[in-house]
This record gives sequence, C-alpha cells and structure tokens, in this order.
Amino acid sequence: MSTYKNLPAPSPEQGLNRYLQEIRRFPMLEPEQEYMLAKAWVDREDSDAAHQLVTSHLRLAAKIAMGYRGYGLPQAEVISEANVGLMQAVKRFDPEKGFRLATYAMWWIRASIQEYVLRSWSLVKLGTTSAQKKLFFNLRKAKNRLGAMEDGDLRPENVAKIATDLGVTETEVVSMNRRLSGGDASLNAMVGSDGESATQWQDWLEDESADQAGDYEAKDELDTRRELLAESMSVLNDREKDILVQRRLQDEVVTLEELSNQYSVSRERIRQIEVRAFEKLQKRMTELARENGMMANA
Repeated sequence: MSTYKNLPAPSPEQGLNRYLQEIRRFPMLEPEQEYMLAKAWVDREDSDAAHQLVTSHLRLAAKIAMGYRGYGLPQAEVISEANVGLMQAVKRFDPEKGFRLATYAMWWIRASIQEYVLRSWSLVKLGTTSAQKKLFFNLRKAKNRLGAMEDGDLRPENVAKIATDLGVTETEVVSMNRRLSGGDASLNAMVGSDGESATQWQDWLEDESADQAGDYEAKDELDTRRELLAESMSVLNDREKDILVQRRLQDEVVTLEELSNQYSVSRERIRQIEVRAFEKLQKRMTELARENGMMANA
C-alpha cells in the first residue's frame, strides 16, 4: 500500500524516544469511527482513511515490537517491520467480519516481525529444524518458568530441563542462551534526560484503550487460534495427534523417552513423528488462516 505520506518512521538518528512521542499524538479510534474508516478504504480505497487506521494503531505495533527486544536487533528496524505488518493488515481488513482491527492486525504484526527476526539471525547457521526454531522463540519463557532469568550460563539442571521440554540437545540450549543473552532491555529503563520530565519506555507504549488492544483482543485472538487448531488437527492420524499434543500442546511436556516407551519405538522416531506432525499442522493452519484473511502463527 503506497498511501502513507508523512508516516512517522523510527530511525537510529531520530531516536526511539522522539518516535514514541510522535505516535502518541495520533488518537485512538472509537469502534464506529474505525468501522467507517475501514469501509471507506474497502469501498473507495480512500487513502486518508487507510492512513488514519494505520496511525491510530502505531502504538500497538510498537508495543508488540518491544516484546522482541531481546534478540539483539536494532529496535528501530523491528518497529519498522511491525509497521509493515500493520499496513498489510489494514490493506486486508474486512470490517464486516465483526472484530476490531487491533485483533486482526496482531497476527500480521507478529508474523512480519518473526520473519524479520528469523532472517536477521541467520538460523541456517544454527539449523532450521522445527525444534530449534521453537527453542529460539521459547527459551526466555522456559527460563522464566524455572526462575533462571539471571545473566550468564544456565545451571546444568536447568539446561537439562529445557532441553528435555523443548526436544533439543543440551548443547543447543547452552549455545542459544549465550547468543540471546545480553540483549534484553527493560521496559522500566528511563528515556530522556530532563530530570523530572524523563519517563520510562513503558509510559510511551501504554495503550489507553483497553477495549481496543487489551483483554478483548487477547481473548478474541486466543479463540480464533483455538478454532484454527481444532479444525487443523483433522490432518493428523491418531498417533501423530497424540504425540503432538503430549509434546507441544499441554503444560506438562512429556519427554521423548516416555513416549518412546509408550509406543515401543526409538526416541529419534518419536522426534521425527513430532516434527512431521507439527509441519502438517502448521501448513493446514496457515491455509485456513489465509482462506479467512488472516496470518497464522502456528
């Protein structure tokens, strides 16, 4: 979409502080305003309407982008990729579907950021198996569950636990942890240097409309994901479905060893079935999501 004149863009020269100040000047939209603007874009390709839809959601894009701040990539570029996803969402948004633009846009924003992160981190150097990508995007969450968020190498028992839960080797866990360490930036970090006028990052990212990008959107997105997942599971046979559920779709992950004993096959065979099942499921979810006009982040 080439309709965005004077759209704020983050840059190292400008500084994120100034960019975040800029995007706060764009007002949030009431549901009726959003609907009318979206209709104007769909029916008449009104570029001014599309511009308002994008600018009113720039804070949402920045907020999501900050969730990927720990990968050591330039934050301005991550936000720019988030904005690309936002613009794609506006281009494809159908206001007649009955949900808010923020709900729909989150899928596109995250997909755009994740594609950028994967490209930038050159995962071919680490391997491109499903398990390794899962480790890349889930290591921090796994560390948080174990209370192991301190800097430096993980304790051996934590390495072993994460490796088992995520289906990778302990060496891969150690290597990934070292690559991802040191890049986190706190949302409580101060921006600006004017004494009392200095604020925290999170102050600039605050979404003042809980209805637009808060609990409602999270619940709506979760419900949509569950519907896609339930429908997509039909492509799996009973064994694939059972192994995938036990390995990836429940809180207490069953180990490869336990499943190998259960099915009387090797651990490697269980891992192969898990990877194949996940790839089949991911492909089907993506197909269904595209058919419904949204991106699936399976």
